[in-house]
Amino acid sequence: MTLFAIVLALALDQAKPLPAARVEALLGSFGQFLESRFNAGEHHHGAAAWAVGAALPAAVVLVLQLVLDYANPLLYFLFCVAVLYLTMGFRQFSHFFTDIHIALRMGELDNARKLLAEWRGGATERMGSTEVARVAIENALVSSHRHVFAPLLWFAVFGPAGALLYRLALSFRNQWGDRRDTEFGDFGVFTARAFALIDWLPVRATAVAFAVVGDFEDAVYCWRNQARRWADEGAGILLASGAGAIGVRLGMPLRDDGGMADRPELGVGDEADADFMQSTIGLVWRTLVVAVFLLALLWVASWVGS
Repeated sequence: MTLFAIVLALALDQAKPLPAARVEALLGSFGQFLESRFNAGEHHHGAAAWAVGAALPAAVVLVLQLVLDYANPLLYFLFCVAVLYLTMGFRQFSHFFTDIHIALRMGELDNARKLLAEWRGGATERMGSTEVARVAIENALVSSHRHVFAPLLWFAVFGPAGALLYRLALSFRNQWGDRRDTEFGDFGVFTARAFALIDWLPVRATAVAFAVVGDFEDAVYCWRNQARRWADEGAGILLASGAGAIGVRLGMPLRDDGGMADRPELGVGDEADADFMQSTIGLVWRTLVVAVFLLALLWVASWVGS
């Protein structure tokens, strides 16, 4: 049933994706509400807000899924599909990547810059085509993990509660975990650490999958020798493995409003361009196919053994 729920949720996401802006707005409003009620600048205030905003909803969903699984398998199946549909977001980021890819293919650099700015935020006016392609590939690799592969893994392990916990933990990490302003204090420290813990296994599973469906030797080499240079350890593992898998160079200094942002180099091979963006699409889809195939094998093994 888990496998069928995943396939149906993925099909629904492709046919009628949720609007990314609306989803982020709702999660942002929820995060702001919790911050206004709990934030007094201390570490334990952030832990309490995370417990109420992420752990408690996941616990409620866990109880509900156990009741539904026991009482009505059909309702449980529909519940699984609904939660997955709400917590994943393949099309929430892929349309940006596709539109940027098309714009670069057509030589419309200004349009590609505009789309990239809308997707990731920040200044893009000084970026060349190589930099736009490079950053788009980076965003796609990380987004495919955080909005597809990681939720799928935790769904396969813990059901809808696992997918919901990951999605809420990611949202709060993005809102609270990276802030360093004086008034915010240590409120986001717990959130960042909690997400790093929850994402530890999925990050490495996705990186292994990238290596398996791409250039295995280069992916493993880049992961082992380059990932630790990136400020965000999890993102560094994903980017290093993904870059090695498709043979492209990511990271490196990036032009922004303040001049040149210093970033370490990841990957091996050539400079990023529209062709490597196409390779990235192939890498992500192959990884998704492998993930679903492995779940299918596990389902068949469990069915045969029962």
